[in-house]
Parts: sequence; C-alpha cells; structure tokens
Amino acid sequence: MSRLFRDVEGGLSCPQGSVVCIGAFDGLHLGHRALVRHAVARARELGVPSVALGFEPLPREFFASDAPPPRLTLPRQKIEGLRALGVDVIGLLRFNARLAAMSAQDFVRAVLVVRLQAKEVWVGPGFRFGHGREGDLALLRQLGMQFGFSAHAIAPVAVDGERVSSTRIREALAAGDFATATRLLGRPYSIAGRVVRGNQLGRTLGFPTANLRFDGKQPALSGIFATRVHGVGDRPMPAVASFGTRPTVAGTTPLLEAHLFDFDGDLYGRHIDVEFVARLRDEQHFAGLPSLVAQMRVDAAQARERLAPDPGSARPRADLPLQPQRA
Repeated sequence: MSRLFRDVEGGLSCPQGSVVCIGAFDGLHLGHRALVRHAVARARELGVPSVALGFEPLPREFFASDAPPPRLTLPRQKIEGLRALGVDVIGLLRFNARLAAMSAQDFVRAVLVVRLQAKEVWVGPGFRFGHGREGDLALLRQLGMQFGFSAHAIAPVAVDGERVSSTRIREALAAGDFATATRLLGRPYSIAGRVVRGNQLGRTLGFPTANLRFDGKQPALSGIFATRVHGVGDRPMPAVASFGTRPTVAGTTPLLEAHLFDFDGDLYGRHIDVEFVARLRDEQHFAGLPSLVAQMRVDAAQARERLAPDPGSARPRADLPLQPQRA
C-alpha cells in the first residue's frame, strides 16, 4: 500500500533516497502513465522508493476558483490509479496561497531535498513550477547539481500525431468523442466513487439511480449517457446515466446518477466505477415530471440499444509499451 502525504513540511519520508516524478496527473492519461512507469522502473533499479508528486486542488483550479477548469479525475481515483502503477509514496500537496507564493528554489529544498532526498527527478514536457511558474527543467537541473540529484524530462507521448494532454481529453469528452478519449487515456473514460443517498426522486419515478458526487469540481462533460457500471457484479452492468445539475428539479451541483438496467438492490456505500460509452443528448429543463419521465424512457431505450452489441466487453489494456527517453 502506497504512503500518502499532503504537506510541504514534515518529517523525512524517504531516508534512503527516492526517484520522484512530478505532474498534475489529471486523468492519468498515456503521457502521465509513461512518466510514472519510468520513475517506478528507475526507482526499482536504484533500490529506492518511487514518489509521484502532485497537487490538490490543481494549481489552475486555485488561480481560477470563480471559473475552475474541468476536472477529469477526483483525488481518490487519482490516488488509486497511481497505486496501481506501483508508486510507493504519493505526495498530493495542498495547493494554497502559501504554496503558490513559494519560490522554485524553496520548493526544491523543502520537498525534493528535505522530505524526499531525491536522487532523480522526472517531469513531463514543458514542466514549470514555483511562484509565477519561474522554474523549469533547466533550473531543476541547476538546483540538482547543488543538492545532489539529477533531473530529466521524458519525451512526449503522441497519439494520432499529436501530444497526449489532459486538454485534448477534455475537448474530446465535451464533444462526446469517447473513441478519441479512450485512445488518449489508454482505457475508457470513467468516474469512480462511493454511492451516496440522493433525494430518491428517481425511485419514485420508476428509475432508481446510484448517485456519485463530483466533490464540487467542474466535470469535463455533462448530459445523458449510455454507460457501464463496474463493481456491482461479476460483469459490467449496462446503465443509462445523467451527469449534471438536474435543471428540472433545480439542482445546483454536479451529480452523476446511473440507472442500472434490470437491477434491484441496495448500492449505498458501495464503491463503483461508471464507464462512459456514448453520449445521448444534452441536459434539458422539462415543464414537469411527466415530460421528464417520458424522456427518461426514451433515453433508457436508446442506451440499451447502444450497449446491446457488447455489454460485457473488457476494458482495453492501459499498459501500452511506451519507452520514454531522457531529454
């Protein structure tokens, strides 16, 4: 089980040294996975722990709190993904005003040197850090010579002739292009979480749902979707899902509501994973509940049709053979 820390200050986490990779890791796409896998492999070669270092909230969310950018992955799903990649220590640093004001040099001293005793530091293309984004790979290498670590960047990972990025994935999801999102992620896009109680309106309307909150973050997609729900039985279960603010019932925060077909059971507290397969339509406001129910029946029928050819298919493997290079 990976260890997790949240603060810049604290005791020495890796007294024997470490190999550190730094990134936002939103979505854990193919580029992130190449970076993490390479750091893990280097740590194994050197016989020291591997560390994935990120931030929560994301810096862009902190600086644009009034209009935060869309998020692909919530913290728990990100942590679980990093653990699955073999990371020994996860640093999910609280990004606040104090951290935002910290110079690149102070960040390196406090985190990479004092806390982690870094031997190697790996970053992605175009990496910037520190107050005002003053730090880059050249500065990281310069400080590494002073403090005894080496710094490297992996080569970009490209799909369809363009570099893989969270921005490309957000654009694909917003357009309902799940095929492109899957290629960039190395797996189908999904949202995981623990089922919470809602107002149970769906049950009274004949469409009980398993509800996942999005923790107040701005999602990268909204609307009505054909989905598959993992974590309920031995096979993924076909479902129709609504993701958004529920305008007909005056909702205010994003909620993912999945109606599992031909299922009758209690899922409260269960951890599930909702895989998005196809976008059916936008959210819309209905004049009343009868109109809403009529449309829900149409949505359910369309979702069943979209999922019918292969409702229990396995997810594509995410461990594509990527060989990053030192830059």
